[in-house]
Amino acid sequence: MKLDPSAFVASPKLIEALSRRAIELSCGADSILFRQGDAAAGLYILHRGEVTLSMATPAGEAVLSMMAAPNSLLGLPGLVGSQPYSLTATARSGAELSFVTRDDFTALMESDPLIGLLVLQVLAAEVRAARQILLER
Repeated sequence: MKLDPSAFVASPKLIEALSRRAIELSCGADSILFRQGDAAAGLYILHRGEVTLSMATPAGEAVLSMMAAPNSLLGLPGLVGSQPYSLTATARSGAELSFVTRDDFTALMESDPLIGLLVLQVLAAEVRAARQILLER
């Protein structure tokens, strides 16, 4: 299955607001950011480089694999829904990311109602992309 990478991309205003509360990360080697099924501890913002998003069945069979686009928010549905991550994110060596903790994300959402609307836009794009995949099956 092929998921549209633009479904994870956030507006510049949302990236800016989240980045003010984020911890910058650089990957010196390939690194797993989070695994499918892990408790959602925060979200990652991909600034530059490559991150692969993948999903597997409980038996371990690959369901999807895709490259994330710059300015993608990784782990957002799990964070917002207080659910485990539904994908695995693997950053390639040289990727530049930021990490926003659950507490910092919640504080931002509570302090600025516009941010909540911008987050909803990203989530809606992810839902539309997932529905498109179902239509193509």
